[in-house]
Amino acid sequence: MFNRIVKVVPNLFTIGNLLCGVISITFNMSGVLEVASIFIFLSAVLDLLDGRIARKLKVNSEFGVELDSLADIVSFGVAPALLFHSIASPSILTSLAFILFPTMGALRLAKFSVKPTIGYFKGLPIPAAGLSLAGMGFFSYSNAWITLILALLMVSPIRVKKL
Repeated sequence: MFNRIVKVVPNLFTIGNLLCGVISITFNMSGVLEVASIFIFLSAVLDLLDGRIARKLKVNSEFGVELDSLADIVSFGVAPALLFHSIASPSILTSLAFILFPTMGALRLAKFSVKPTIGYFKGLPIPAAGLSLAGMGFFSYSNAWITLILALLMVSPIRVKKL
């Protein structure tokens, strides 16, 4: 019984990450953009803890890895893109950035799932890109060019050292 509970603990943090992303979207839809940004930052805390707890408890699982990717696309792909879109002035460039940001984030997560790396990430991790947009959103700032650059960096060949 205890072993089953221990196996679930990291996934509860991952679900918390996902819920924070969904709550961020909800606050965004209600026009409370600063709170929406804060929930993206809270997602990052939970995302950081889920993997560390899984490794500490030695309960890593394929299920947990997939659940983490799904939570990340919501919390660091869709929620920040919606926040950006809510603040940005309408234009073709804004629409392109809004579409490409979560799409490139999903591609980056899929690429990492298929071919994980040790000691570094290939491409900017989606939490870093999503937190950048959340930080801009907290201050009601948006820039389609920065959003496009972040989207492209997620699928770029650059190496980023793991924390």
